Amino acid sequence: MSHSILIKKNSQVSGSTHELPSSKSLSNRALILNALSGNQSVVSNLSTARDTQLMQKLINLPDKIIDAMDAGTTMRFLTAYFAATGKNKILTGTDRMKQRPIKLLVDALRDLGASINYLEKEGFPPTEIIGFEKQRADSVTLPGDVSSQYISALMMIAPKLPKGLNIHLQGKIGSRPYIEMTASLMIEFGVTPKIEGNVISIPHTEYKNTSYTVESDWSAASYWFAVVALAEKAEITLPVISETSIQGDRVTVELMDRLGVKTSFLKNSAILTKQTHQQTIDWNFTDCPDLAQTALPVCAAKGITGTFTGMESLRIKETDRIEALQTELAKIGARLDEDAGTWKLFPSKEIKKEKISIATYHDHRMAMGFAPLATLFDVEIETPEVVNKSYPGFWNDMKSVGFEII
Repeated sequence: MSHSILIKKNSQVSGSTHELPSSKSLSNRALILNALSGNQSVVSNLSTARDTQLMQKLINLPDKIIDAMDAGTTMRFLTAYFAATGKNKILTGTDRMKQRPIKLLVDALRDLGASINYLEKEGFPPTEIIGFEKQRADSVTLPGDVSSQYISALMMIAPKLPKGLNIHLQGKIGSRPYIEMTASLMIEFGVTPKIEGNVISIPHTEYKNTSYTVESDWSAASYWFAVVALAEKAEITLPVISETSIQGDRVTVELMDRLGVKTSFLKNSAILTKQTHQQTIDWNFTDCPDLAQTALPVCAAKGITGTFTGMESLRIKETDRIEALQTELAKIGARLDEDAGTWKLFPSKEIKKEKISIATYHDHRMAMGFAPLATLFDVEIETPEVVNKSYPGFWNDMKSVGFEII
């Protein structure tokens, strides 16, 4: 049964987050690489997010039917992993997952020699993965703007293929930082991908055992930047976070600098305080799409007019995030219009002070992206448990910096 929580308005916040999660993106890649290296590595500080717990559970599960639920990364990474390791599995998920395309990845794996069948709708899960009889090709071609998870999935299995793999990306490359993140993690496990322009070359070689510690998640950190940006007075400390992170969402610092947040790094933590903000912003989310649901509510509530690009991939996430943003931003009087791949945000002219109720659409980022509005008025969040997907301690951390939740 659906329920909700009420976050009481608090315009003055301070304190430290205590449950900021480890990076889900790094954790999920490390789990795949550990499995490919024989499960002999030591991976520390894994994310406690549901997606990572699910990956841990499923990657070595002996069952024939593997339910990835609503975890897109898990679905994509395991599709390639099971194919490369010759495991005969049926990969399925939620009804929403069955609407999320996987054709480009399956086509690439089939071109390389994998046997994969669709069990319901062509191009979508569920699939039956049978594996490779032999490697038929040593190169694949994909659009550069395809989900980076497809590319990362292929990169990670490449060393296991007898002929190695060359991945040719056509056109503009989207989410390049996630590709570079995958390459950095592979280096930790003893394999060095060669990235030259739009070509990624990875030889057949053995992964090595290693010890790897996962750093805190910059996507999760972004919500505290939003809280500081919207509050009247604020100082929030984020512990155990890297100034020189390989995560693409480290760009949160530059983005939020424009929206009114100053970041000071001290030892292994970041201290967030308020500063003046710009009246307009142009931003390309191609390399950091997960930050859109953090930044747009801030702009809407602070009266910042925004012009945004690189948001196309938001339509095939946990929900259609473009439509969800348009619907929920309208509740505070803002408008998000699209014209040929460019989105224009017309902010709220006047913020109403009464309580608003935010629908979350089974999407963790909708819940956390709109929760910072509680610096301005009472906010009701429907189905708040969706945060368990990536940040199980989020509501506790809201309390840690001064919010009352009932």
